[in-house]
Amino acid sequence: MIRAAQLRKDYPMGDDVVHALAGVDLLIGAGEFVSITGPSGSGKSTLMHILGCLDRPTSGTLEFRGAMVSAMTPRQLARVRNAHIGFVFQTFNLVNRTSALDNVLMPLVYTRGAVDRSLGLKALEQVGLAKRARHLPNELSGGERQRVAIARAIVNNPDFILADEPTGNLDSRTGEQIMQIFHELRASGKTIVVVTHEMDVAAQADRLIAMMDGHIIEDARIDEARRMDLLATAQRVKRLHRKTAS
Repeated sequence: MIRAAQLRKDYPMGDDVVHALAGVDLLIGAGEFVSITGPSGSGKSTLMHILGCLDRPTSGTLEFRGAMVSAMTPRQLARVRNAHIGFVFQTFNLVNRTSALDNVLMPLVYTRGAVDRSLGLKALEQVGLAKRARHLPNELSGGERQRVAIARAIVNNPDFILADEPTGNLDSRTGEQIMQIFHELRASGKTIVVVTHEMDVAAQADRLIAMMDGHIIEDARIDEARRMDLLATAQRVKRLHRKTAS
């Protein structure tokens, strides 16, 4: 699905240069469920934007489904994004004055012109929200809004789904429900990459990529022992947060 070689991303900051990515090599196979984690400033969001064809690397190469996307024009990149990639964001990015169904249909407007509303209803049904199709975002809970965002991401039937902190604004129970949807999408053949700082979310993937200072410092399969370790770490962090809050 993805082959990245020596990806670098530099941002000029006055007289200095911030190296957000410092030579990243990465392979992601079709059908994988991958989590990318790391502290703020580690480069994980920058990597996600480049993998999703939302940004270009300063140097290095990126192949997507065998095509060299790092050399594509903006129009070609837009076609790749619209046809093959679905995005889910922490802040949902819904249009507040538009119904859930019309939010879901937006990608079809850009890719097909003529909109088949049945495709939007089918996507909402996949995430358990068909009965809320006519509701506005402010009439929905946070979890429901994220489900609408996922339905929008899958309405074009993409091969690849990128999710940036998809449970970050949700309570733990709702977050578990959202992750279950990603498991179901993966089971249907989608390639899933979730960017997260939450260890209990990262533990649900099959493979963990950890980043620090623009480098990949770990890239490993998540076996049962590693999953238990990640979940235990998540529990310790939550207990510490509760103590701090009290």
